[in-house]
Amino acid sequence: MAIREQCSAPLVCFTISCILSAITAGLAAPQPHVVFILADDYGWHDIGYHGSEIKTPHLDNLSAKGVRLENYYVQPICTPSRNQLMTGRYQIHTGMQHEIIWPCQPYCVPLDETLLPQLMKEAGYSTHMVGKWHLGMYKKGCLPTRRGFDTYFGYLTGSEDYFTHYRCVPIHTLNQTRCALDLREGEEVATAYKGAYSTELFSERAVNLIQNHSSNKNNPYLLFLYNLNPLTLQVPQRYLTPYSFIKDHNRQVYAGMVSAMDEAVGNITLALHQTGLWENTVLIFSTGMITKTIGPYGRKATLWEGGVRGVGFVASPLLNRPGIVSRELIHISDWLPTLVALAGGRTNSTKPLDGFNVWNTISKGHASPRLELLHNIDPLFKDLGPCKFMLYHSYPILHGSLYANNGTSWADSGFNVSIHAAIRSSNWKLLTGYPGCDFWFPKPTGNKSNILEMGPLKPVMLFDIEKDPEERNELSAKFPAVVDNLLSRLYAYQKQALPITFPDEDPKCDPGPGGAWGPWA
Repeated sequence: MAIREQCSAPLVCFTISCILSAITAGLAAPQPHVVFILADDYGWHDIGYHGSEIKTPHLDNLSAKGVRLENYYVQPICTPSRNQLMTGRYQIHTGMQHEIIWPCQPYCVPLDETLLPQLMKEAGYSTHMVGKWHLGMYKKGCLPTRRGFDTYFGYLTGSEDYFTHYRCVPIHTLNQTRCALDLREGEEVATAYKGAYSTELFSERAVNLIQNHSSNKNNPYLLFLYNLNPLTLQVPQRYLTPYSFIKDHNRQVYAGMVSAMDEAVGNITLALHQTGLWENTVLIFSTGMITKTIGPYGRKATLWEGGVRGVGFVASPLLNRPGIVSRELIHISDWLPTLVALAGGRTNSTKPLDGFNVWNTISKGHASPRLELLHNIDPLFKDLGPCKFMLYHSYPILHGSLYANNGTSWADSGFNVSIHAAIRSSNWKLLTGYPGCDFWFPKPTGNKSNILEMGPLKPVMLFDIEKDPEERNELSAKFPAVVDNLLSRLYAYQKQALPITFPDEDPKCDPGPGGAWGPWA
């Protein structure tokens, strides 16, 4: 607003105080600091405010004062979620729609993609990352320090031992399994941290970064903290004691890991308050992928709700309407345009985005600009997820028969309905092909759990997710027009999809005895 417009009424307004007021009004708001915490293998019913037996007081308190995202979606496994977070684009548009990046595969997020930290740096931010990368590391150009982060401390592959920081990988072309260190300080191998528990190690580094920035608080910073917990089932004994009532050992360890993560988040937020940075910080907490048994919505590595519906919230003094629950549709790809807009940055250098700026949805309660969400289209899908991974529970399982005939043919849709795919539009969700493991457990309550049995699967399945989040009432025969519309949308997306990038492993990845996982090309 011009000074003359601001002070156009009485002549007395033309005073020093009025001019200063006008100048102040015209100043842009300071760029907010951003802290993004991503937790892999974290399920819907594993947080206190969803009724879990696991205690998460810090997460509960933070989210209660912020905005809880109850219609928030991620991808079923690690690399795809990170890929979409960092690019703001569906995985079909980056050629990464199939599985994760395995340690010996020679590829990474395409180098012609502009990533979120690069855009934030362009907006004037210092950028820091702590924890799990898992977006490719076969050559140096793929490393986080080459993709926009000023500093990096963490591991490059998909998992590690939480105490030794080693990762054991079968190298099939060499017919051997190699165990090697996977921990980096910048681009250098970090050898001095053996015995330090990863969650505590990473949270301490995050706190140090925050404290070091306190003397420079007027300059904005971006801090990504990936995978504080839970992933590999390991935790110090002190976190197990409160969960002695849980008789299943794996679930007990998992509960302890979640408590360790909750404590770490508490330490990080305390540091933000003590340094005075909190008043201008936006903190985002997000599931990175879903845990193996979360009930009652399905399982990890599947396109059922339990494989894609994540825990998420935003906490910040900058929220216009704190303390509310949002049920608007939001996806992990939305964070890139949202955060870049908050930073006052631009997305001109990116390829066409699939994400939306959802800040007004979160902060002001506006309707989400997202009306549709492509979960995935993967013609090569194999069930490498919870049907084959070790379960977190030792309960018996039941499952339905595969592909029962629903009496309806969708052969004229143009889309091959045998392909593993899913799409959400408004309240409707359509799944085709085999969505993944067709059995799951309800939420754990103490030591008992009743098994939920899936009905017969069909090559095309339609659900009203708002009314039926457990995907029990299959409606394709009742709403054929909805099915036709969503199949046409899948067909349109399939025509846009890049060829899948999923190369054979390269035996040159072998770090050798005493080496470390890292670039080899």
